[in-house]
This record gives sequence, C-alpha cells and structure tokens, in this order.
Amino acid sequence: MSSFSDLGLAPDLVAALISRGITAPFPVQAATIPDALAGKDVCGRAPTGSGKTIAFGAPVVERVGPSRPRRPSALILAPTRELAAQIVRELEPLANVRRKRVFAVYGGVGYEPQKRALRKGVEILVACPGRLEDLVQQRALVLDRVETVVIDEADRMADMGFLPAVRRILDQTNPERQTLLFSATLDGAVGVLTDEYQRFPVRHEVAGVETDAADAEHRFERISNEGRLARAAEVIDAEGPTIVFCRTRHGADKVAKKLSQSGVESAPIHGGLSQAKRDRALSDFARGRVHALIATDVAARGIHVDDVACVVHFDPPEDAKAYVHRSGRTARKGATGVVISFVLPDQIRSSLSLQRELGFAEPDRSPQKRSRPERSGRGGAGGAAGGAGRGRARRDGVGRGQGGERRHESSGTSRGEGGEGGAGKARIEGGARQENNGAPRRENGAGAPRRDNGGGQRREGGGGAPGPRGQRNGR
Repeated sequence: MSSFSDLGLAPDLVAALISRGITAPFPVQAATIPDALAGKDVCGRAPTGSGKTIAFGAPVVERVGPSRPRRPSALILAPTRELAAQIVRELEPLANVRRKRVFAVYGGVGYEPQKRALRKGVEILVACPGRLEDLVQQRALVLDRVETVVIDEADRMADMGFLPAVRRILDQTNPERQTLLFSATLDGAVGVLTDEYQRFPVRHEVAGVETDAADAEHRFERISNEGRLARAAEVIDAEGPTIVFCRTRHGADKVAKKLSQSGVESAPIHGGLSQAKRDRALSDFARGRVHALIATDVAARGIHVDDVACVVHFDPPEDAKAYVHRSGRTARKGATGVVISFVLPDQIRSSLSLQRELGFAEPDRSPQKRSRPERSGRGGAGGAAGGAGRGRARRDGVGRGQGGERRHESSGTSRGEGGEGGAGKARIEGGARQENNGAPRRENGAGAPRRDNGGGQRREGGGGAPGPRGQRNGR
C-alpha cells in the first residue's frame, strides 16, 4: 500500500495528516494526488465519504501561492454551506502548517465578517456559488488571480441549478488555472462542464466507490403510520448515532420534538433554521450530545459526520438519487452501517419499484418473524405490520433517478436534490411486531416534497453560454 509520501506530498503535510490519524491514502487520494501535485487538470468520479476532500485539499495547500487583499489564490466551489464549512474544517490543519489562510463564504450569515476576512487576504477561499457572485458584484473580491479551482460535487451543482453560476465564476479566473473536478457522475451536464473548462483532464474513476453507502445493510420495513415514531426510537436506541430523514421541515421539527419527549435526544436540521442553529445541531450530533439528527433532503449531502451508524428514511425519498444521497451519510470511508426505510401500506408498490431501480434483488415477500432485541428490563416499541422478506443487492447494480426535493432559498434560489443510485444489501422487514406502545428511553448515548428554505443563494438562470474560456480542450 502506498503512503502519502510515496504520492509526492511534502513531509510537513504528511506529518500533519499523521497527527490526525490519517496514515494511509484512500483509493481516490492515491489515484488523484500525484496528478494534482503535477499541476494537471483532474476529473475524478467519487461519492461523498470517499476521502476526496483530502484528495484535492492537500495538493491545493501544497501548491497555493500568496494572496493579496480581496484576491484569493485558490477557489473551492461547494454546493451547500454545510459542505463548505466541512471543507474548511478538513483543510485548516494542513493550511496552518504552511501559514495559509482558508475561509468559507456562503449564504445565511451576514456579509460584513466575510468582507473583513477578504480584505485581510485569503489564500484558499471555499465558497457557495450564489454568495460568491454576490460578493463579486459588491466588489468585495476579484477572481483574476485564482490559479487553482476545485469544483466539488459537480453533479449536485447541476441538480441545484448552479452550473450557469459556476461557468460565470470560472470565466473570471486566470485562464491558465488548474481545474480539479469531483463528482459522483461524469456524464450529462458535468461532462459538458469538463469539456468546456478543463484542459486535457486526467480522468480517474476509482474502483469500489461507485455508490454511496455501498457497504451498508439496507432494510425496508413495512410499518403502520402510528408505529413509525416508536420504531424510530427503538432503532436509534439499538444502532447508535442515527440520521432520520423526513420530507418536510414541519415533519422534521415534529419528529425531533416527539423523539426528544420519548427520551431520545434529537435535533432538527433543515433549510428553515438559521445557520447558527444548523451548525449547533451538527456540532451536538458530532459530539454525542444528541443521538439523532432529524433532517430534510436539503441536508442529505451537507451532513458530513463520521461514525454515523444508521440512516432512517422516516418518509420515503423522492427517487433513487435522493435515496442514495440520504443513505450515503452512513457506511463512509470503508465503514459499515445500516439503512432502514419505513414503508407504509400504501407505499409498498413504490418501494418495490425503488428497490428494483437501485439494483436490489427482488425480495422474497414470504412472512418471517424477527426476534425482539434484548431491552434490559424495558419494553420494546413497535407498531410495524405487514409481510416480511429478505433480499440481497447486486453489488454491481446501479440505479438512476432524476430530480428530487425542490426548495426555495430565502433570497430566491430554486434548488433540487439529486444523485446517482447505488446498491448494497437489502431486506424487507415486517411481520408480528406489536409490542408495547411506549417508545424506549435512550440510555447509551425519523407525502409530497415541500419548498425548503436555506442557503441564502440567488436564483440562477438556465443554460448560460460559456465565456471566452469555453471549449478549452480545443485550444
């Protein structure tokens, strides 16, 4: 197995990684770091949780030059504010070694602190497209000295309608810049972006990371509407740190409140909350102060917390892409996890269709009984009803879907959630599970889509023709 030193990373940065317990590169890092260090354009296919932040971040820190006030030297574009903040947290320890400044700008917070930081000078700027364009229009920064651009989760950028803004931003940077692009898919609009804005990119599609949550166990449990809360509490109690996905902000708030009342410390996170509340919820979850995050699809890729044991689809996802985005919060970076989907009686047919689209084997719908977990003197909670069965996924099966949750940002951006479907291990659960009605208390330690607020980004237009830097491969 290669080391970071073998990949060409400088000794001081290797030491900084080792001090954080990062001793051996993940496949996407081993594949892309040498080319990125060599100054080549890189096009990498990798899902969230594969280690790609270090894959692009370490070379950026090593190569970045000095900045001037309001003129950053490197730019990293991210689709959500949570992801932008996560990138900063990952890169700060490396940047500090080189005495480089890394800073994030995104909507939902005030402009003045961001403008002050830019006036002081920032070598590595992490930004969401909408807020970045706002700051450019306000002449708070200029992008002509940007020599390295990273486009993270480009497929999500496309789903959220940000590609026209990304093109406008790229057109303002140094024409001779290095461009690194990472995405779960490299076709469609992402492929067009690569053709227009990368110069002879080296393409890497790392084996074994085709889908988010590929190593998770996937369960589909038939359950009554009334039994979902009690069953969610039971799952959190049994599995550990859990993210529970709901379709609406109101639903997330309600589930978080009910779970907390039953003794399971929970916190909602969605676009209708202020950035401070969202940051606090993530921090409390990462530190173990709350045992469950109750999220809408707006947070599906914005939540980057290690050691999430379980994902619960309290409400069904919009499509296969949303299912994979949600499920990708667990089984990250080679770890294992559990993904549980609640299936109401009127959702059985659509659930079976989703499983087929994801590449799961057709489940056996013969009834089965599940043994009740040990509860140390406390009654289990349930309420599930229906047939049971088991099925295993084809690990090479990939399902695709379109669209996802649509939401309206507080300052006007229309966004969509999406991604690429994947495969893992699946089973249908159900059968006789009428236990007592009380949700267990935790000792150790979830309809139609609704328009969701958050992000503070502006509405982006369609299509947008590329600027003078278009068709780079033909130059």
